[in-house]
Amino acid sequence: MTSMLAHLPDDPIAVAGVAVAVLAVCAGAAYFLLSSKKKSKGCLDPETWRSFRLVKRTQVSHNVVKFRFALPTPTSVLGLPIGQHISCLGKDKDGNEVIKPYTPTTLDSDIGYFDLVIKIYPNGAMSHHFSKLQVGDSLSVRGPKGRFRYTPGSVKAFGMLAGGTGLTPMFQVSRAVLENSKDSTKIYLIYANVTFDDILLKEELDSFQKKYPGRFSVHYVLEKPPQIWNGSIGYISKELIQSFCPAPSSDIQILRCGPQMMNKAMQAHLDALGYSRDMQFQF
Repeated sequence: MTSMLAHLPDDPIAVAGVAVAVLAVCAGAAYFLLSSKKKSKGCLDPETWRSFRLVKRTQVSHNVVKFRFALPTPTSVLGLPIGQHISCLGKDKDGNEVIKPYTPTTLDSDIGYFDLVIKIYPNGAMSHHFSKLQVGDSLSVRGPKGRFRYTPGSVKAFGMLAGGTGLTPMFQVSRAVLENSKDSTKIYLIYANVTFDDILLKEELDSFQKKYPGRFSVHYVLEKPPQIWNGSIGYISKELIQSFCPAPSSDIQILRCGPQMMNKAMQAHLDALGYSRDMQFQF
């Protein structure tokens, strides 16, 4: 820039012309950088399927697998708003296309990859696809999807009612809240399963409770508990919700996610306890 100015002609009109040209170049460069930055905000497209390569497959339990998919570059982010999900495209055992929603357990603070924790069901259509997925294979994904909008500090507390794989959106929201030092929102999670081995991400949940005392609490419920068990037995009851979750108030929200029958039962419990529909959200 210095050498250019040193050789400017004496003619004012010529000087103005060079100045305009320089400004145009600078404006163009700025636009390119801003556009590139904007595009780098996420790798998802709500209308177009995009493929991501499986780079790691970890067997978490007898029927749960964690899949790690690479993003285009080591600094890429998925671009999934907190509490929303992605649609995954696969094929069932007969070769028919299947689409199913899943919530990654990772956040956009996890750059270069995203994780899906999947329970493999013996007769599940999408489970068949994931059971066959090996490192090096690709998964087609579209998104983001979902109605949930997360704003730090928008509520005083979240009550969470999760069943089985319905934990994943709760886990994602919990991470976002707890890892934000400026967010004082408290979380009360009741997590129900059939057996102890069905509990997803238990080590991580217990770690949250130890690392964030007073901000995160989890209570487990099992239909078929082991002989030694400190949690509740059976199903999530109205009484358990009342004793563990924050009371109805305009500054709290109860999130629920689980099998259809469970969701209906939880809605009935919440209605009976005085939680308005505005205080409830179902993933």
